[in-house]
Amino acid sequence: MTETGVLELKDPLYPEKIKQFVANRKKLYYRGNIDLLKEPAIGIVGSRKCTPYGHAVATEIAKRAAYFGVTVISGLAKGIDGAAHRGTLINHGKTIAVLGCGVDVIYPRQNKDIYEKIAKEGLLLSEYPFGAPAERYNFPTRNRIISALSDALIVVEGGTRSGSLITAECAIEQGKEVFAVPGNINSIYSMGPNKLIRDGAKPLVLIDELFTDMGIERPALRENRNLGSKEESVMTFLQGKGEVAISELCDKTGMPMAEINGILTILEIKGLVYCELGKVMVANFT
Repeated sequence: MTETGVLELKDPLYPEKIKQFVANRKKLYYRGNIDLLKEPAIGIVGSRKCTPYGHAVATEIAKRAAYFGVTVISGLAKGIDGAAHRGTLINHGKTIAVLGCGVDVIYPRQNKDIYEKIAKEGLLLSEYPFGAPAERYNFPTRNRIISALSDALIVVEGGTRSGSLITAECAIEQGKEVFAVPGNINSIYSMGPNKLIRDGAKPLVLIDELFTDMGIERPALRENRNLGSKEESVMTFLQGKGEVAISELCDKTGMPMAEINGILTILEIKGLVYCELGKVMVANFT
């Protein structure tokens, strides 16, 4: 159900998670599929000025969430937020963007393409009325909505005073499970998540463990059908290995990287494999 509207506090569609976890709740403005508010969800947050490592990790977490059928919630900001939304949409998953402006306002402009796709395929949500501009003080406030709607929160990157840590604090206060991606101890972008781990957050080392901890079962592997000869060849090689570096896959098959990446995209969409930080794995390998 895709539409634009307002959820009053007494509306039966008003999210139960916000009723339960947010004290000073307000009416909500939305654009998109309001039914996504009923789905299992994770929040992915992090720095606007992220590293390539952080961007890659956020993308892979979101892609795996799409595979597991879990909605990804973030804030549509530059950096980690954008990577989380894009990763979900790449794998045709479900995503919610909680905005610090009106749902009819595109901010930041750099994420216009993501905004438009979420409006069609996901959900844009805000406490701020239509036409409300993005104000600096709006963003820390909206973070409590991201954490409230999330069944678990993942902090990918951020400094010790970043908005992602504010979101983590909200999640902790709301009794949500917080995961943090370990990072380089010499990087300012990893200081936030590393501090969270020191203080008791779960280190996210294997992405699929996140969904196991949430009680989400791995989808059944789809039948290996309608594959071309090259796709079949790559799949046969992978099934003998279970996990292999993409560079090794190029060496063993003799195919160029661009061709391998195209094949892996098809296999990933079919649910046969998943790619994570330079490695490709068979989806049901044990």
